[in-house]
Amino acid sequence: MDVAQALADLTQISSQIEQAVVVGSDGAVLGSTFEGGERLAAVIGRLLREAETARGRPPQQLEAAMRDGSVFVLRDGDRTIMATTGPAPTVGLVFYDLKSCLKAAADPQAEPSSGDPAESRADSAP
Repeated sequence: MDVAQALADLTQISSQIEQAVVVGSDGAVLGSTFEGGERLAAVIGRLLREAETARGRPPQQLEAAMRDGSVFVLRDGDRTIMATTGPAPTVGLVFYDLKSCLKAAADPQAEPSSGDPAESRADSAP
């Protein structure tokens, strides 16, 4: 499945995700659900570099919570996905959905979601 389809599936199955962008290891935008994905990717790239400098290693995942919503970042292999949500998201579920999106985008044999969130998550549960 390509990145555009994986992002479309993500926004279809996860009602908490408002916007999302996927970037490669070089910071290039591979796909975005909105105009301006490059700007968000650049800002998050700087945040990740600062976090790496502070901690001595790159973060695998990151959540920045604000009063009016959250920003999530998840790295998996050579791709990173960033997403915004409204206030009080279900953190574990958002990270699960982001990881699923990256895995689907990396799998050329993956099929698009049926649109049923419960079915999509049940199919991928261990």
